[in-house]
Amino acid sequence: MIKHSERQPELSLHRQVVGAGDYYFDVIRAGQVFRILDLEGNQAADTLFYNAADPSEHYSFTDTIREQGNLYLTAGSVLRSNEGRPMLEMLADTCGRHDTLGGACASESNTVRYDLEKRCMHSCRDSWMLAIAEHPEFGLGKTDITHNINFFMNVPVTAAGGLTFEDGISAAGKYVELKALMDVIVLISNCPQLNNPCNGYNPTPIEVMTWEK
Repeated sequence: MIKHSERQPELSLHRQVVGAGDYYFDVIRAGQVFRILDLEGNQAADTLFYNAADPSEHYSFTDTIREQGNLYLTAGSVLRSNEGRPMLEMLADTCGRHDTLGGACASESNTVRYDLEKRCMHSCRDSWMLAIAEHPEFGLGKTDITHNINFFMNVPVTAAGGLTFEDGISAAGKYVELKALMDVIVLISNCPQLNNPCNGYNPTPIEVMTWEK
């Protein structure tokens, strides 16, 4: 569902451009609103959410899908944790839908899907692991990497029940805006994938903005 926001970037508390293949790692406080902006179009932002007070509670695609009765995420979706609690609400969305089934790229999946020579190519899981290693203050480890959302990514479900990675449906200036319903740790890998069309084979920057409400 397309829904625009009236929040102005110049009134935001914080703005950060995240380069292609880089990561964003921060805490968004309950009541704050943050926006992920696709600056050039057809980028994918692989995102993890955790309860900042207890990271063992994290975003759960199974709980979210079950409660909303829809495979895709868009404005109005409430993102739920593995304890079934609301973590965030999607307030605005100018893309239309976002994937939470396809998972994140990793050296293993690059090898299986594409070729052995792709194993060493940078991946979202590598970005998350680097972020965790560089920021021990968040208290996350390798085993905390779990369900993620692929904002802006187009992963249709086939009639046979499979998944396909297709050309992106986003464009330059498209965004998604979420309100934190608890203090949440946000870990984004700005996807470096070069082997499927989710990034148009050309990873580009995104921008993250935060407002008080």
